[in-house]
Amino acid sequence: MLDKIKDLLDEVKELKADSAEELEELRIKYLSKKGAISSLMNDFREVATEQKREIGQRLNELKNLAQNKIADMKESFDNLKTLGNEVDLSRTAYPVALGTRHPLSIVKREISDIFARLGFNIAEGPEIEDDWHVFSSLNFADDHPARDMQDTFFIQNNPDILLRTHTSSVQTRVMEKQQPPIRIICPGRVYRNEAISYRAHCFFHQVEGLYIDKNVSFADLKQVLLFFAKEMFGSDTKIRLRPSYFPFTEPSAEMDISCNICGGKGCPFCKHTGWVEILGCGMVDPNVLDNCGIDSKIYSGYALGMGIERITNLKYRIKDLRLFSENDLRFLRQFEAAV
Repeated sequence: MLDKIKDLLDEVKELKADSAEELEELRIKYLSKKGAISSLMNDFREVATEQKREIGQRLNELKNLAQNKIADMKESFDNLKTLGNEVDLSRTAYPVALGTRHPLSIVKREISDIFARLGFNIAEGPEIEDDWHVFSSLNFADDHPARDMQDTFFIQNNPDILLRTHTSSVQTRVMEKQQPPIRIICPGRVYRNEAISYRAHCFFHQVEGLYIDKNVSFADLKQVLLFFAKEMFGSDTKIRLRPSYFPFTEPSAEMDISCNICGGKGCPFCKHTGWVEILGCGMVDPNVLDNCGIDSKIYSGYALGMGIERITNLKYRIKDLRLFSENDLRFLRQFEAAV
């Protein structure tokens, strides 16, 4: 009987089936009630007592091997059947080309990562806003040009509801709900009623920063700006600050960086000055703090804001802003390696 078991073990080890039908035939041949293994089990009753232990172990080994072998082949056939049902036979045989991130998304993430290393958190707010959060709370005068129809998109001619013109509205919302210390950046899309050209668009993207705490000074702002410029444009980048005016900061400044194209020597891009403007900044006006419920006698802070398109232009030397929103694949494919 041991010889029969050994022969069947050798057969089972070599079992193969090319179809589900063949597999069923093998199952019947070896594992059915009238199969080869069941016949051996019936003969096991006549085995001498001293041999039962050895032969019983070999029979169990044979039965387990046959069951596992047939179960594995059945699972393989089932997987092939499922895969066949999922395959889209109308799909092209050519590989599908992978996309990439939009250049504005790449630069926005890089800006956010730099400020995150300085402890800034991301804050977001609605794109459809009210006059208070966009203008009044930020110290805009009633007759400021930004409130005019030719500069701002108002909703259904309602002077109180508009598309935000800057992400500073997010800063005011945060200041209303949170007491200092506040350290945030506000990336997002903004809208202004401008004629579309190679250098301007009716919508664009900004990142604004805000830091409010006790004893915050202009020196703190300058150090943050210098760190950002070097991280974004290279360690050799220099900055300069020029006096300017914004309703919500006092004093205010505009920041230039040494032209990263000519290295500050002068070229058409920097208009042969060696400097390129990239952002506006300043110390938060005390009126803005008071408007948002923060005591300006105790706290001070700085704010800064930049256009993402402007930074992207400098990094990738893109001369036409319209390319960012036209979805031209020839343009977008140039950034496949920039993710």
